[in-house]
Amino acid sequence: MVAGLSLPRIVRVGRGAAEDLGDVVADLGLSRPLLVTDAFLVGTGAAERLTATLRRAGLHPRLFSGTVPDPTTDSLAAGLEALREHGADSVIGFGGGSPMDSAKALALLGVQGGHMRDYRAPRVNRGPALPVIAVPTTAGSGSEATQVTVITDSGTDEKMLCLGPAFLPLAAVVDADLTMSMPPRLTADTGIDALTHAVEAYVSRKANPFSDGLALAAVTTIGRHLRRAYADGSDAAAREAMMLAATQAGMAFSNSSVALVHGMSRPIGAHFHVAHGLSNAMLFPAVTAFSVHAAPGRYADCARALGAAAATDSDDAAAAALVDALRALCHDLDVPTPRAHGIDPDAWARLTPLMAEQALRSGSPANNPVVPTADQIRELYARVYA
Repeated sequence: MVAGLSLPRIVRVGRGAAEDLGDVVADLGLSRPLLVTDAFLVGTGAAERLTATLRRAGLHPRLFSGTVPDPTTDSLAAGLEALREHGADSVIGFGGGSPMDSAKALALLGVQGGHMRDYRAPRVNRGPALPVIAVPTTAGSGSEATQVTVITDSGTDEKMLCLGPAFLPLAAVVDADLTMSMPPRLTADTGIDALTHAVEAYVSRKANPFSDGLALAAVTTIGRHLRRAYADGSDAAAREAMMLAATQAGMAFSNSSVALVHGMSRPIGAHFHVAHGLSNAMLFPAVTAFSVHAAPGRYADCARALGAAAATDSDDAAAAALVDALRALCHDLDVPTPRAHGIDPDAWARLTPLMAEQALRSGSPANNPVVPTADQIRELYARVYA
């Protein structure tokens, strides 16, 4: 099998790396970046500090802070206007997955025009697009290193998966100092998101030796450090480890794929406005239990990397231990069920057929060790609700 691999051209990793952002952008020959972020990071002063580093490098940035959680096609309109008014030659995504996904979408639409639904999977988007530089502030989405963006269609409430090298950041600046103020809930949700990326990349039907190494390294690191970061947000070593693991997991799934958890997660986020990492966490144990019998060796490798099984355990025993470990992790990190989160049971039941249809249409379930039917997806939604 020949694997096609795509990675950012430049990756700066380490505490304090954000101070190098201006030099990174300037070294790429760019001068007029649009800094895409959210109101929260403006309110903390972080966006202005980053803008100052760009100005010190002799650049001419403009700030756009109108991104929203789980970006929508409607939310991109003001960003496109800012992009064109500024005459931007590049886009910097600064924040969690939502600002980075918004930046990627703006970079493509700013050059090619049209609507995001024109670029949804299974289309592979190769460009052209403006260069994207990604600066994550959460240890989870891995979007700083992926050729993926997810945008919700405002007209249909469908989270559209958009793929291709056009969305791959040209550079990523990965600074764990930017995650030190993350609250426990966000730490948990983004951390489980990263773990889901790593495990799904490894068990995916599109896995390859390159993605395998990154995925297992990320699983090991997350197993050692996620609970620590959740319990003590000031644990700098745990924060730094989680930041690196999230980037590794992003590289892994971008060069392999995600699978059934993500396929089922996106509709939950679109219809019920549940944060992406949290909806993954709600699904992760049950979907893994559904899937392990089809690839026990792959799941067993993940269990051993996570520290949930010993090298001497059989593959079947280790794979079963992974399911138990995921349940324990979600318990320890206070992951609610959809019911406990406050989602109305009638709305959940009514939308389940549509969510199953949207999950299948995204293509991600086809990468799962067990390729599910719509009926099986509906059954899984019913199982996780309680």
